[in-house]
This record gives sequence, structure tokens and C-alpha cells, in this order.
Amino acid sequence: MLSEKSAATVRATLPAVGAAIGDITELFYEKLFAAHPALLRDLFNRGNQSAGLQKQALAGSIAAFATHLLEHPDTRPDVMLGRIAHKHASLGVTREQYPVVHRHLFEAITEILGEAVTPEVAEAWDEVYWLMANALIAAEERLYAEQRVLAGDVWREWTVAARVEETADCTTFHLVPADGAPAPGFKPGQYVSVQTELPDGARQIRQYSLSSAPGSPVRSITVKRVHGGPGPDGEVSHHLHAHVRTGDTLRVSAPYGDLVLRDSAAPVLLASAGIGCTPMLSMLEHLAETGHPAPVTVVHADRTPADHALRTDHRALALKLPGASARFWYESDAEPGDATGFLDLGATPVAPGTQAYLCGPLPFMRSVREQLLARGVLAADIHYEVFGPDLWLASA
Repeated sequence: MLSEKSAATVRATLPAVGAAIGDITELFYEKLFAAHPALLRDLFNRGNQSAGLQKQALAGSIAAFATHLLEHPDTRPDVMLGRIAHKHASLGVTREQYPVVHRHLFEAITEILGEAVTPEVAEAWDEVYWLMANALIAAEERLYAEQRVLAGDVWREWTVAARVEETADCTTFHLVPADGAPAPGFKPGQYVSVQTELPDGARQIRQYSLSSAPGSPVRSITVKRVHGGPGPDGEVSHHLHAHVRTGDTLRVSAPYGDLVLRDSAAPVLLASAGIGCTPMLSMLEHLAETGHPAPVTVVHADRTPADHALRTDHRALALKLPGASARFWYESDAEPGDATGFLDLGATPVAPGTQAYLCGPLPFMRSVREQLLARGVLAADIHYEVFGPDLWLASA
């Protein structure tokens, strides 16, 4: 994939680029948003930008892609590229935006590294960029074709048919197509983007997992109100909670996401924490409707039972499946039959050949993944979804 000449140059300069990649991506975003302020207002997540999370994710993906080209020259990191492509497709990213990113990224590289960026170095890293960009463009255009939409034209108006307060900070919005046409199908575990116009005129976009059954005429998303953390309070989640009512319309994308149930009769383990339970409910609905023949193990961790959104549905759906089991862990106020503390799979049966699906905070997923590997689950059989920028590679 990478030419022999460029591979030698990238190998020699990767340590320097890797050491400076945080500064490079920070300057890149400064330049990009100065030249194209609408991108920050209407495409990029302002909360993630404020917290520096998007910068970390971009740095991690560039470093991981370049390293993969050197260590595995005959393959591509398709799992990473697929995850990025699904997120881009849900935002309506098109091939025309990649030259814009290229221009400002390479201006930042040149400014940060200075004289070290010789024509040979620039040519080699330009090749890395376009290998990654063209792979993403091709993947995104395939995703648009699968949804039968033009590239970037992913948006449709949906009406809020009902609103349900699940917990103090989680609200479910049940949606139907505003034009009365049938709701297109989706795969269990996928998400949609919701574009919301805020008081300052910005049209910010966030992703929410679909928790309803794939064949349902109603789509359901459960929105957790974000309080602070590494960045400011979630401006979109607060707006949806405070202002969106039954009868209102929302601009929603076609469904995307690569954390989907494999078409397999293998045993399944669904592990979630917090609002990460939402894609698991869609998976459980599908498994129950199709009569999944193998064991299904459901495990979930939360602060308290009162904080566990969709808790009743979570347990009830698991119990629809013969041979299924469900176990919940809570930091406090655990009820009889539930566990106190952090999720521990030590006493949980894990069947040979299990396909595991994880969704929740990154430390939670790392812990569960380590436990599953120790129990003999193959790394290739452990699938995950990160809400927000994917920092798993960035922190590896």
C-alpha cells in the first residue's frame, strides 16, 4: 500500500511526528475553524472540542494508521477505518471535505515541525494521508449507497410521538417519520445522529443509539443529560430535555454504526454500563424476536438502580429468552438479586465461542475486555462501541 520510499521516510519520522501529534492536531483545528467557522458551529461537537477529546481521537487514529502501514504493509486497519466511516456517514461527511482537512493539517505539520518537513517528508506523509482519506471516502460512499441516499444527504424529519422520563437524567424520545412514510430498517446496535438548532443558531449534532427493535415502526432514543465531566455540560442533551416535547420534530440521520449483532448462532454476552445499555436493548429485542438458540448473558453496571435507565425493560427482555441470564451491579443501593460494587465476571458463566458486545465508559470496557480475555474469549470476538470520540486507540 505505502510505497517503499515513503515507508522508509515515515518509519524514520514517525517518532518525531508522534511526539508532536498533539500540538499538530491542536493547531490544525485552530486553522480549520478560523477558515471555516461553520464547521465548528454545525458539524463538529463543540463540547468535545472544548474538552480536547476530538484532538486526542484524531491524533490516535493518524498514529495508529501510520503504524499499521509500517507493521502490516499488505493490509489496512479496517476495524478502525470502519468505525470512523460510520461516524462520518452519520454526520453527512463528503469527499469534498477531505482536501480542506488536508490543507490545514499539512499547514499545521509544517508549522510545528519546521525545517524537519523536507519535500521528501511532506511527500511521504501526504501519501499516508491520502491512503487513509481515500479508504474512508470509499467506505462512506458504500454506506450512503446501502442507505439509498446521496452522499451526505442523510437527514430526515422525525416527529416525537411520545416522551418518557426514564430517570432523573435520562429521557426516551419515541420517533416516527414526519412524512408518514415507513421507517427504514436498521441493524440492532446502530445509532442515529440528531441535529439540533440551539439558541445561538448553531446546529449541533450528537449520536444516540437506537433502543427499539429493528423492525419497529417507531424509533426510540434515550438521551442522558450530560453534566460537566472533562468538558462543559452537554448543550444538546440539555436542550432536548428542556425543550423537545411530544409533537415536535427532530432532524435525524439514517442509521449507522458497526457495533451490530453478527448473524450467528453463537452464545452472546452483552455488557454495558450507564447509558451504554441502549444498544443492548435493541440487540435483546432482536434476539428475542428471532428466537436466538444459544445462551445469552446480560450484565450491566450503574451507580444505583434509580440511575439505571430502562432497567425494567433491560431485565424483562433478557428473561424473554430461554436460557438467558441477567445480572446487574450497582455502586450503592443494590436490591436483592443484584450485586454491589463494580462488574465482576468471576462467577458468571462464559460459554465457549461467545460473541461479546461492550458499551460504556472506556475504563469499564477495558476492564470487561481483560476479564473476557482471561476467560478464554478471543480478542476478535469482543466488539465495542464508544460514545463520543474513540479514545481507545489514542490511549493505547
